[in-house]
Parts: sequence; C-alpha cells; structure tokens
Amino acid sequence: MTKKILIVEDNKDSREILGLFITKIGHQVIKACNSKEAIICAEAEGPDLIFMDMGLPDVDGVKTTANLKQNPKTSRIPVVALTAWVSELWREKALKVGILDYQLKPVSPQVLKQTIEKFTKGSPNPADNRSFGFNSPYRIIN
Repeated sequence: MTKKILIVEDNKDSREILGLFITKIGHQVIKACNSKEAIICAEAEGPDLIFMDMGLPDVDGVKTTANLKQNPKTSRIPVVALTAWVSELWREKALKVGILDYQLKPVSPQVLKQTIEKFTKGSPNPADNRSFGFNSPYRIIN
C-alpha cells in the first residue's frame, strides 16, 4: 500500500536522493527544506511518516518535532530522525519529544523501506505505538 512520506531535509542533494529512494520503493514523497515548510506540509498533507533532519536552518529537528507533537492536526504523525549528528545527547532529546527512532545518514534504501514498513503498519495509527523518554525500545540503525 502506498504511503505518503514527508522528508524534512535542508540539503537539496540529500532530499532528492531520499525522495528517489522512497519513490522507487513505491511511496509518495513530500519535501520540506526547513521547519516552517515541514509544519505547513504536515498540516496540509497529513503524511503517514516524517523523516526529520536534526540540522535545519531555521529551527532544529527536535524543536520542529515538538511543535508538530503539540499541534492537534499533526500530533499523531510518526517522526523518525534521519541525521548526520552522531550524538547521544541529541538522540536523547529527539526521543524525549516523541521521535520514534534516530537513524544516522547515510541510510540504505533497504533500511528506509524497513523503517517505513515498521512505523506505518500495526495499529490503526502507528503513533499509538510510540514510546517516549529514554527507555525507548527503538535503537540507532546505521
């Protein structure tokens, strides 16, 4: 089943490559290059999953996700960090605001496919399966 995936990534090349990978495996792609665009796209499009970069030019990915989680229109959309920031501190911050997984770039098409399947199947709304805080069952996937 085709899913709608929002990619929030400020680097144009990374955004395009991720978009190609996700399109190739059969899903629809929406793209945003900063926090403001991410929030607008999430509200307007209601994606099934968001891949969130941490290093955005206007507001970082943790704060952007916190804003999405506080908005009734977007609070239930699963968010997965996809970042080059190799930092346990950032990972902990991300999980604390409701990011479900913290993946490091570069990521393979196979891992993208597995991640999409993992967070868009299961309960009627995958966000119902999320775990908050430091005891998250999700792990960093290289």
